[in-house]
Amino acid sequence: MLELSKPSSGGRSVEIRQIYYSDETRLQLDPGFIPLDNRGERPDWREYWPIRKFLLGHALDENTLYGFFSPKFGQKTTLHSTAVNAFIASVQSGADVIAFSPFFDQSAVYLNTFEQAATNQPGIWPIFEQSVALIAPGVDPHALPMDSRHSIFCNYFVATPAFWRRWLEKCEMLFAIAETGNSALSGQLNAPAVYGRGFVPSKVFIIERVVSLLLAAEPHWRVKQYDPIQLPMSGSMVSPYPVDLSVLDALKTAAIETGRASYLQIFLQIRETLIQTARRARNAAAPQA
Repeated sequence: MLELSKPSSGGRSVEIRQIYYSDETRLQLDPGFIPLDNRGERPDWREYWPIRKFLLGHALDENTLYGFFSPKFGQKTTLHSTAVNAFIASVQSGADVIAFSPFFDQSAVYLNTFEQAATNQPGIWPIFEQSVALIAPGVDPHALPMDSRHSIFCNYFVATPAFWRRWLEKCEMLFAIAETGNSALSGQLNAPAVYGRGFVPSKVFIIERVVSLLLAAEPHWRVKQYDPIQLPMSGSMVSPYPVDLSVLDALKTAAIETGRASYLQIFLQIRETLIQTARRARNAAAPQA
């Protein structure tokens, strides 16, 4: 029988739901998570739709941590539910958010998750700028540093009801605009953006970055992350350089904690050197014509 919640440190329980979209994706689920059926729903919103539906339709227990993982969680992180629950149990009860984000190379080499997405989805910056101005007034997405405490991909995190309510509040502002369809931003949010070999609505990328935005812009949230270096990287050309990536991440942490711009200047210098080194190595390994 599936155990729906497990005790964590400090007496808190944990409920992690894993979303599936079809009979095929249900077969990918970890039996230690709670299946969350999203068949026949709104694919244009990806994971946000079932998460939203659950949060709006259920009263959350204040003594429980909640998480919502995609069916590819195991593939992207190599983590089984037993490892996830063991790590959560090791975390002190004061944490608001516990992250299991892969792709450390993507979080370390970019200033923040917005820059990371804009590099891979050209033309998406105006959507980020307008969306951030709406949900986090005064925050500049071009200048906000995020280290590994803040950078969460794929919504792979568990959190307290208080954090989920804040997250939903911000996401619903974007949801309302996208659904009304009567503004320029609505059109931009629903416009297709390149993703892999296909396209997804641009709103998916901003929704995925709301958690990182909240953690970076509202530092009172307490975060604990599974060691990102122990999780898979994305396979980018800088992935083979974990030491350099760790230095970049540490420089962003120093900039955040001290407010000194000099750390970000050094970050940019070391990043450029790393990119040049990685590019030379990639070119040298390429088959010669």
